[in-house]
Amino acid sequence: MSNTQAKAELFRALHRPGAPFIIPNPWDAGSARMLAALGAEALATTSAGFAFTLGRPDMGQVSRDETLAHCRAIVAATPLPVSADLENGFGEAPEVVAETVRLAAETGLVGCTIEDTALPSSAAYDFDLALERVRAAVSAARDLGFPFMLTARADGFLNGAYDASEAVRRLRAYAAAGADVLYAPLLPMADLAALCAGVDTPVNALAAGKLVRIPLAGFAAAGVARVSIGGSLARLTHAAIRDTARAMLGGGDFPGGDFSGLSGGIGAAVVDPLLIAGAKGERVS
Repeated sequence: MSNTQAKAELFRALHRPGAPFIIPNPWDAGSARMLAALGAEALATTSAGFAFTLGRPDMGQVSRDETLAHCRAIVAATPLPVSADLENGFGEAPEVVAETVRLAAETGLVGCTIEDTALPSSAAYDFDLALERVRAAVSAARDLGFPFMLTARADGFLNGAYDASEAVRRLRAYAAAGADVLYAPLLPMADLAALCAGVDTPVNALAAGKLVRIPLAGFAAAGVARVSIGGSLARLTHAAIRDTARAMLGGGDFPGGDFSGLSGGIGAAVVDPLLIAGAKGERVS
C-alpha cells in the first residue's frame, strides 16, 4: 500500500457523522508542524491564510500553480493526511475543475474542496453549472485509484449570493452527484442539523463567526462529521501583528499580556521542539 493510499484511508475513516474531528488549517510548513505536534489528526490548507503569506487578499488572487506548490509544501511538512482549499478549481469549465483535481492528487493530497463561487467575484455559478462542475470533480476523483475525498462547497450563503435554503438545496444535489463531504461555510446551526439529518454524506462545519461559540459537542449533536477553522488562525496572527505594530510603531510601546504583544509570544525553546516533533508526527503536550 502506498503512503498516499494509507493516508487517504485514514482520512476517510476520520469522517464519522455525529463524532466530528477538528481539521485545523495551517498556512505554511511551520504552522502545519505546530498543529501536528499539538494533536491534529489531519490538516487542510486555507486559501486565505496562504494568500496572506503572498501579501494578497483571498478570493481568487492566487494561481493554480502557486496553490499546488503550496500544497506540496504542506503535504511534505508532516506525515498527516492533507486536504486542500482549491477555491473554485481555478476555472469555470467542468473540465478545468477535473484537471485541477487530478493535479492536486499528484501533490500528495488526499482530498480537496471545490466551491461554487465565480471567483474573483462573489457571485455564485448557476445551479446547473455548479452541479456539472461537482460531477466533473467527482469523476476525476474516482479515477485516481485511491479514496480521494472531494468536498463540495456551497459558498453562496457565505458570500451573500443566495440564502441558507438554497445552500442546503445545492448541497443535497452535490451529495446526489457523489461528493464525499458537504460544506456551506457559516450555515446556521438549525440548517446545518437539518442538512446532516437529511443526507448520508459527511458534513463539514466552519467554526467561525457566530459558530465559534459552539463547542465540538454541539457540532456532534447536529450530526457534523468534521469541523474546520478556515483562515481564522491565520487572521489571528495578523490581528496580533496589527495590534502590536500599532502600539510599537505608532506609540513607541511594546505591549505585553497573555495573548498579545511581543511578550505574549513563544520563543525558540518552545517553538523549535514543536516544529521537530510535528515533522515526525509526534505529539507534544
